[in-house]
Amino acid sequence: MEPVAIIGASMTQFGQREGEWIQDLLAEAGIECLEDAGVDADDVDHLYVSNMASGEFEGQTGVPNALAHDLDAMPAYTQRVDQTSSSGGAGIYAAWQSVASGASEMTLLVGGEKMTHKTTGEATDVIASLTHPAEYKHGVTLPSFAGLTARHYLERFDAPRESLAKVAVKNHENGVDNPNAQFQKKIDVETALESPIVADPLRLYDFCPITDGSAALMLCPESVAREYTDEYAVITGIDGATDTHVVHEREDPTVMGGVVESGKGAYEMSGRGPDDIDVAELHDMFTILEFLQMEGLGFAEQGEAWKLVEEGYTERDGGLPINTSGGLKSKGHPLGASGVAQGVEIYEQVVGEAGPRQVDADVGLCCNVGGFGNCVITTIMEAAQ
Repeated sequence: MEPVAIIGASMTQFGQREGEWIQDLLAEAGIECLEDAGVDADDVDHLYVSNMASGEFEGQTGVPNALAHDLDAMPAYTQRVDQTSSSGGAGIYAAWQSVASGASEMTLLVGGEKMTHKTTGEATDVIASLTHPAEYKHGVTLPSFAGLTARHYLERFDAPRESLAKVAVKNHENGVDNPNAQFQKKIDVETALESPIVADPLRLYDFCPITDGSAALMLCPESVAREYTDEYAVITGIDGATDTHVVHEREDPTVMGGVVESGKGAYEMSGRGPDDIDVAELHDMFTILEFLQMEGLGFAEQGEAWKLVEEGYTERDGGLPINTSGGLKSKGHPLGASGVAQGVEIYEQVVGEAGPRQVDADVGLCCNVGGFGNCVITTIMEAAQ
């Protein structure tokens, strides 16, 4: 199996995109990615679109077929990839499989979501539909899961409430240097701790925003990549896993089994381990998830991720920079685009194109989480040798 390379990437402005719809956002990212990779649209064999809920948000289906038309990429095979809020990571996995299997020599992945035209309540209800029906009918939402888990984590591991606020502060600071981030402003710990309560003990600044946006990646065999550029990334490890759909059935609510298993598979495939990772993008839909993923991926022992945050270990100048893009917290979370945008950040970091966010990185990891750990994809990328 020939290694799969990434030769181009793009990301639209994330935020509130008034007057633009899912097809506009997908086309914007797709065109920019084609240009970045130097690939003609009619050379694309497979076109994947990561999207959770265009039908629910806009009444729009058939988006991959429409995108092929908009990009003039016919007769490429098209497919929509929906794995709730991990649709972007699942799209990377599907695009990787299409190239690794030999079925495609050039695969374009575009992820996107249009959400801000709905009220917060309406958008939350669409997202909450991914929970188990037994939980959904009782009004359970992902923010409530996050609040319950955060309370348990803080009490069980004697972690200070300020440690969660420091995750938000760090990611907002990183977002300042991301021109496509939804929020490009610094906050301090006091601001985070004094913001309105959403799901006690979590407050407004512990949650990511509702977002419109799109991102894209171009994948091909490494032998083909060399025909286009000397600067590319290679996907050396990738795996996906699931956990119980009913969250309260988990033996330990502070352990995300899907993160553990997908990370284990990606590490094994790449021949790497946690100590080899130079930079990581984690799914911080809520600040507590950054702790749980750090521990599930082996960056910290269980119950000790908060200590690394307190020490500054996860900041851009720390031992393991996490969410240099600003994360979902600052960059934004357009559901189908988020996992792809994580891949864009790691690609740009390992090829040295991250601008003011650049850190010293040859090996990067991204972890995209669906629901409250119901499904997870972990991807490891490395700079071309």
